[in-house]
Amino acid sequence: MLRWVKYAVILLFWLLVVAVFHYTLPQRDVVRVVGTFEQRIDYGENAWFWASGDSGSDVTGTNRDVLFVQTIQKNGKPMVYRNEDTSWGWPPYFKFDTKNLQTEATDLQSSKEDPQWVVLTHYGWRNEFYSIFPNAVGIRPTDDPDATLIPWLNIIILVILAGLVLGLFRLSQWFKRSKIDPITESVSDTWDAVDDYAGEQRSGLRAWLDTWKGKPRK
Repeated sequence: MLRWVKYAVILLFWLLVVAVFHYTLPQRDVVRVVGTFEQRIDYGENAWFWASGDSGSDVTGTNRDVLFVQTIQKNGKPMVYRNEDTSWGWPPYFKFDTKNLQTEATDLQSSKEDPQWVVLTHYGWRNEFYSIFPNAVGIRPTDDPDATLIPWLNIIILVILAGLVLGLFRLSQWFKRSKIDPITESVSDTWDAVDDYAGEQRSGLRAWLDTWKGKPRK
């Protein structure tokens, strides 16, 4: 039973790690901008999925104005992005140009008959039930909507993190072999010696008691 609990905890841990990276790492979509707008947002259960206010502004309370970018994907489905500064917070995109990005998105609007495709970089998820929107962090026009977008930055980050995890794992193995195992073996040898000594003393005491019963001492 404990083994299955251990496996379940490990599985949940790695699922959490994957979810955090999937939410945080940048993603790129090829879309067509059809509109931009600003809306007053009241925070609720989804407050965790909203960034802070614009850099330099003093935004307090449970609501504020948020910029949005409306787009249409290549498959014809709509996708709406929020446009918020991340400033010095998490995730570390250090985004301070919300208004500039909104202006660029507005300038790149196009119609269905004469589409102007753009590569929109963002992080986060879209969930209609909880009103969660991915946050746009960059936009640029493209002439090839079918171009393959290789996530080089994500690959580099994941390779570096995998190397760090492997290095820490190797370091923990070395520390266990060179520091922990000798101590464990020493303690085990000490307890074996104590147990042997206690066994000898018990045998001697038992032999002495047997002499009181008229038995010869062995």
